[in-house]
Amino acid sequence: MNTFEKIAGKAKELGFPAVLNAPMKEYTSFRIGGPASLLLVPDNLENTVSMLKFCKEYELPYFFLGNGSNLLVSDEGYAGVMFNTVGLNKCRLSDGAGIECEAGTSLNYLCKFALNNNLTGLEFAYGIPGTAGGAAYMNAGAYGGEMKDVITRCEHLDDSFEQGCFSIDELQTGYRKSVYSSTGYLITKIHLRLNKGFHDEIAGKMSEILDLRKKKQPLEYPSAGSTFKRPEGDYAGRLIETCGLKGLKVGGAEVSTKHAGFIINTGNALCDDVKRLIEIIQEKVYKETSVMLETEIKYL
Repeated sequence: MNTFEKIAGKAKELGFPAVLNAPMKEYTSFRIGGPASLLLVPDNLENTVSMLKFCKEYELPYFFLGNGSNLLVSDEGYAGVMFNTVGLNKCRLSDGAGIECEAGTSLNYLCKFALNNNLTGLEFAYGIPGTAGGAAYMNAGAYGGEMKDVITRCEHLDDSFEQGCFSIDELQTGYRKSVYSSTGYLITKIHLRLNKGFHDEIAGKMSEILDLRKKKQPLEYPSAGSTFKRPEGDYAGRLIETCGLKGLKVGGAEVSTKHAGFIINTGNALCDDVKRLIEIIQEKVYKETSVMLETEIKYL
């Protein structure tokens, strides 16, 4: 029995899923990636800490995965332990117009939870294919809103697996980044402050935003969302389209013909296909516009 099998056995004793040689293409929105040595889906903070301590004891690398919506995994996979946080998904009201939710809560569920409690302010996030923790990590935003507008604080586990907390002022949020972007900390819970609203108005706004996403974005194909960060004063999609790259393909990866800011998996794309296509786009756009596009995607 190897070390990964031992940890998988411990996880099953604690009563939560453990998958050996987990194919990461099944756990990422890009539907790309080789196997992770072990994937764990802990269902509470105590079990998460227990598993992290095992990783430290056996000197195993580990990575925190939410919905895998902003991640490109190597075709060779990941030789370590993948912690899938979707098992941490409890959500509750706090202080009237506040919500506390665990990091693995999907944004869609969180938005519907706010709707069902007549709370407004989170509509911009409806349809973003990620978790609350991932959204806080990268200060996700769309349609005039960002997570920094609604978060009051985030709880986390630090490098020593001790619990800590950052207030909104300590989160150092910027465009698609936060203080967590430069730490190895695991966000465990986010605290939101919303406003009282009217159910029908909130539902209408959510429906409008979802319709816009479906109209403008290639949601019918696997992708990691927007491939590139928005360059100052412009839009990545516009620059890519201006350079005549819409529809460009490398293997199974393609620049979407619906929205040039998205690279899509047309069926059997490899990680190397996507990486090569990104390089071609960056080189072409820089040559013609002097703008170096920076990726939003995290590589593993």
